[in-house]
Amino acid sequence: MTRNHQPSGLNFGISFLINPEWTPEQALAVHELLKDLSDSIWSHYCLKIQELIQEQQAQVDHCDDEEQPYSF
Repeated sequence: MTRNHQPSGLNFGISFLINPEWTPEQALAVHELLKDLSDSIWSHYCLKIQELIQEQQAQVDHCDDEEQPYSF
């Protein structure tokens, strides 16, 4: 069984299976629930999430700089 690449970068954990028998209405209800959850998390943690993303990006950029050979 091939695993799909996750946006989080995680390659282990609980797989989420979507019932292929859902109606479009059920799929929309789940989508709206997840969107509401995402919006609630963002409104509560907005600044902290932005700071964390900046820190993580700075770490990635720093690692990339160290791996790049100098060109003259």
